[in-house]
Amino acid sequence: MTTALEPSPFATQLRHWRTQRRVSQLDLAIRADTSQRYLSFLEQGRSRPGRTMVVRLAESLELSLRERNGLLLAAGFAPVFPESDMDTAELGPVRDALVRILDGHLPYPAVVVRPYGILLAANAAFDVLTEGVAPELLAPPVNVLRLALHPEGLARRVVNLPEWGRHVTESMRGKAMRSPDPQLDDFIAELEGYLPESNPGPDHLGFAVPLRLRSEDGELRLITTITSFATAVDITLSELHLEAFLPADEQTADILRRHAERRNHSDTD
Repeated sequence: MTTALEPSPFATQLRHWRTQRRVSQLDLAIRADTSQRYLSFLEQGRSRPGRTMVVRLAESLELSLRERNGLLLAAGFAPVFPESDMDTAELGPVRDALVRILDGHLPYPAVVVRPYGILLAANAAFDVLTEGVAPELLAPPVNVLRLALHPEGLARRVVNLPEWGRHVTESMRGKAMRSPDPQLDDFIAELEGYLPESNPGPDHLGFAVPLRLRSEDGELRLITTITSFATAVDITLSELHLEAFLPADEQTADILRRHAERRNHSDTD
């Protein structure tokens, strides 16, 4: 008579993440510099890994720092990646650096965002995006994703809302598929509920399209770039990203420059 081993929390999580990343045992073993046989024993709960191996497997699976801590806990080890408060003195240099980056991006809008779209900081040109939105959407904590797609927010001024809005939610769906999160799934469903139906024509090339935004000075065409702290070893920093809006044509650049000049002139009066 044989008794089946009950998979440990670590074994269950390791198998889950490997399946989620669509990586074979052999591929993961090669990435983590171990053997497929040993990896199989880990997933069956027949072997217990050391902390170094857990970290190596987490890195090989490209887990976030928060997810790496979770895998360490499942294996019985203490987390190794701290999660700091942005208001602490230790992160003062980071806050100063973010302000400099945001100001350096002027006269174009830029924001620093926490997970789930929570706004941490924005530069002065952010007012180009918040013009005419409902006051309740600007009450802290501001959620820039809800602000963008809510009917009382930026959406009312977006010329290509069906296409651009789907670009936003599809990007979020990609993240949810990579790192499943019921809270994120619910939020995506909320945002998709704000969007009109999209009927792409035969020339449709995907949802990676510029944001076309009506303004008093004419239509703005904006493209976005997203920057993250790729080398961060603090969970808080690793989960931040800076989203910068850039003009897609000279007309947009000119409108944003003139908008900044008027704002600066108003500030000095």
